[in-house]
Amino acid sequence: MAPLMTRLTALLAGLLFGIGLMVSGMANPGKVLGFLDLAGRWDPSLAFVMAGAIAVGSLAFTVAKRRATSYLGLPMQLPTSIDITARLVIGSAVFGVGWGLAGFCPGPALVALGAGYPKAIGFVGAMMVGMAVFELFDRAKATMQRA
Repeated sequence: MAPLMTRLTALLAGLLFGIGLMVSGMANPGKVLGFLDLAGRWDPSLAFVMAGAIAVGSLAFTVAKRRATSYLGLPMQLPTSIDITARLVIGSAVFGVGWGLAGFCPGPALVALGAGYPKAIGFVGAMMVGMAVFELFDRAKATMQRA
């Protein structure tokens, strides 16, 4: 029963997140690029969406830190590292450049793909290739470190 409930909860959370992205306009790359266009017709609405997400996330993490298990009875797995590494900085920079060029980040890109935005097809394809290349390099690095 637990795996079914876990999957159902994940499905409902994903649907809620996707609906929120559509309602807020964040699956529209034009909206995101409007936020990033500080010298042109700047659209501040993404800042409000981000502030709301940070508030909800902060509340969720505050509750989660006080628990050993989730509400579904699964072990609580929270991030433990607070180190700022080169890998983190480079990954963040790559994410930001991609976000600025395309107007998508992974979650909204998947929602936009499902909503039929043609630009999302190329972005999601490139994202999948990038994830596969990262996985190959990460596995090769782990193999070399074990040898």
